[in-house]
Amino acid sequence: MLEISFLDVLLVAAGALAVVTVAVSGLIRQLPVSEPLVALLVGVLLGPQVVGALDAEPLTVESAHLHDASRLLLALSVVAVALRYPREAVLRRWRPVALLLVVVMPLMAVTTAAVAATVLGVGLGVAALLGAALAPTDPVLASSVVTGRPAEKTLPGRDREVLSLESGANDGLAFPLVLAALAVAAPLGAGAATGEAVYAVLGAVVLGGGLGWLGARALAYAESRREAERTPTLLFTVFLALAVLGASGLFRLDGVLAAFAAGIAFNLAGKGDERARDAGLNESVNRMAALPFFVYLGAVLPWAEWAALGWPGVALAVGVLLLRRLPWLLLLARPLGLRRPDAVYLGWFGPIGVSAIFYLTLVAERGAATPELLAAGSLVVTASLVAHGITSSPGVALYRRRVQERATAGD
Repeated sequence: MLEISFLDVLLVAAGALAVVTVAVSGLIRQLPVSEPLVALLVGVLLGPQVVGALDAEPLTVESAHLHDASRLLLALSVVAVALRYPREAVLRRWRPVALLLVVVMPLMAVTTAAVAATVLGVGLGVAALLGAALAPTDPVLASSVVTGRPAEKTLPGRDREVLSLESGANDGLAFPLVLAALAVAAPLGAGAATGEAVYAVLGAVVLGGGLGWLGARALAYAESRREAERTPTLLFTVFLALAVLGASGLFRLDGVLAAFAAGIAFNLAGKGDERARDAGLNESVNRMAALPFFVYLGAVLPWAEWAALGWPGVALAVGVLLLRRLPWLLLLARPLGLRRPDAVYLGWFGPIGVSAIFYLTLVAERGAATPELLAAGSLVVTASLVAHGITSSPGVALYRRRVQERATAGD
C-alpha cells in the first residue's frame, strides 16, 4: 500500500479550499464566517482527531516548521498591508497608529499576562511570555475584517487604515516585548535583551526601509526606460519580501518588521496610483496564501493539552478576548480620535493569530516554552479565530446600525 504524503494531502486540501473560496467569496463575506476559520475547521476535520488524513504530531516545543511558516506568511502579509492604501493615507494615520503601538500594545501585553497569572496560576515568567506573544494584532486575520465589499462600504476609511497599519507594524514591534519577557523568564539577561532589541529593531528599519526604497526606485527606473514590462506589484513585492526576510535572518534582525518597513518605503517611493490598482490582487493572493497555514494549524491543535487546562483555559480565552484590547480602546478613544462605535469596533476586532503562533514558537526556539504555555497560547489563538470569524459580518452590520442610530439622534 502506498504511503500517503502529509504534504500532498495538505496541498490538495488547501488548493481545493482556495478554489471554492474564490468561487463563493461574495457569499462568505456575507456569512458569519471567515476564510481562515473555514481553513482551520478543514484542518481539524482532516487531522488525527477526526479523519486522520493529516496525521501530524500536536503543537510542541519542537514545532520549528510552524515557526518558519508563520514567519514567511507574516512577511508577505505585512508587505501587503503596507501597500494596501495610498501613501497619503499612510502619512496621515501615523499619530493614532503610533499611540496604538507605543501605549496600547504594551498595555495589552500586561493585561494578558495579568489574566494568565490570575486564572491559570502560572508564574511571572510564563505570564509575561504569554502576554507578549499574544499582544500584537494579527495582520492576516485583520485583513478579513477590513477588506471586502461589506467592510469597505460600511466602515470609515480611517478605521480600516488605522487597524491595517497597526496590525502591520506591531507584529515586528512586538519583538522587544518578547525579548523583555524572555529576560523576566530568565533565559535572556536584561542587558542582552535590551541590546538585541535595539539592534534588531533599528537594523530592521534601516535594512527594510533601504531595500524597499531601492526596489521602488529600480522598478520605476526600469519602467521609465521600458526595460521592464508592466506587471502586478504583487510579483515584485513578493520577491522583495523574501529577499528582505532572508537578509534579516542573515544579520539576525527583526525580519517581520523589516518586511513591513520595506513595504512602507516601497509605497512611499513608488507610484501611488499604480500601486493602488494592484492592491485588490495583492489582498486576494495573500488571503489564499494563508489557507495552507490554517489548515495545518487545525491539524496540529493540542487537544489533550487543552483538556488538561480545564475550565481555567476557557476563562483565559474569554478573559483575554474581552479585556486585552477593548477597555483600552474605549479609554483612549478621545486621544485616538475615535467615536464610541469606532472604539468598540476597533477594540473588539484586534484578532490574535499567525503573529501569536510566530512568537510562541520563537519562545520555544529560545528554550523558554513549556507545553502549558503553548497550549494556553494556541487555545487563545483558536478562540480568536472562532470569535472574530463568526462576528466579522454581524459586527459590520451592527456598526452600521449603531452609526445610523447616532446620526438619527443627532449625536
